[in-house]
Amino acid sequence: MTIDGRSYHCCPACEMRFLDPAQLPSAQEEHAHYLNHENEPDDPRYRRFLSKLAKPLLERLPRASLGLDYGCGPGPALAAMLREAGHEVLLYDPFFAPDRSPLARAYDFVTCTEVAEHFHQPATEFARLRALVRPGGWLAIMTCFQTDDARFGDWHYRKDPTHVVFYRADTFRHLAGGWGWSCESPVKDVVLMRRPEVSA
Repeated sequence: MTIDGRSYHCCPACEMRFLDPAQLPSAQEEHAHYLNHENEPDDPRYRRFLSKLAKPLLERLPRASLGLDYGCGPGPALAAMLREAGHEVLLYDPFFAPDRSPLARAYDFVTCTEVAEHFHQPATEFARLRALVRPGGWLAIMTCFQTDDARFGDWHYRKDPTHVVFYRADTFRHLAGGWGWSCESPVKDVVLMRRPEVSA
């Protein structure tokens, strides 16, 4: 499938659609685009948006859990919200929090909000995310799910030049099934994947 000069492929197993690797944006192009985002930690509208993930995750977390906000961006609002709820949250972002030491730990929860659509190597990224979650812990992802192939070309989400991979709810169910994890989608565009208590 080629749209606006961009070529997309689809995984026959999980239905993930992704941009041809030869057309991926450079790190410099990505960084310049992200600097235009207005994601201030104290912005009430942004917090309402993030609450789609925060609320169901908080309902499932034990008190004083340890988490990682993976791909936190320049204004880590979600981490602030989770800290306000009594949890400890570390940060990682290749552009805005590039210290990789948090990637050497394991967590009760890992959040990934509006990040997975930017993955240039989804298999590598999801393998890393899986390894970061302790047995019994949660991987919480928010990304706009693709639903209608016929409307993919006009979809606003596709038109962001840094959005290079797109998922369906079934993509995450397929992924979780392969890992032996549970998977639920409590609200639209949010998926919560739980690692079993016995390591899987």
